[in-house]
Amino acid sequence: MVVEWLTFAVDPDHRETFIQVDNDIWTASLSQYPGFISKEVWISPDLLDQVVLIMRWQTRDQWKAIPPAELDAITQRFDAALPGISYRMIDAREYQVRRYPEMY
Repeated sequence: MVVEWLTFAVDPDHRETFIQVDNDIWTASLSQYPGFISKEVWISPDLLDQVVLIMRWQTRDQWKAIPPAELDAITQRFDAALPGISYRMIDAREYQVRRYPEMY
């Protein structure tokens, strides 16, 4: 399993709108692709201007198989649904979940 970790800076006054629109557009879109497992939204009581999105994929190949043109189209729909609300990605990470064989 692969974990995609994205952190966004968002005005605290618009954080909940950002999260709802992200769910309606990004989560709904990504969930249609093979390999998508789940998505979580993390918010901190101390960092009101940040939103962390955690997506789990079965394999990196499945995640990276999404055509860039489709990602661009989803981004355009997302941006259009947030008129006047600015955000920026401040961190993007990728993790592989490691499992070790049981030793008996």
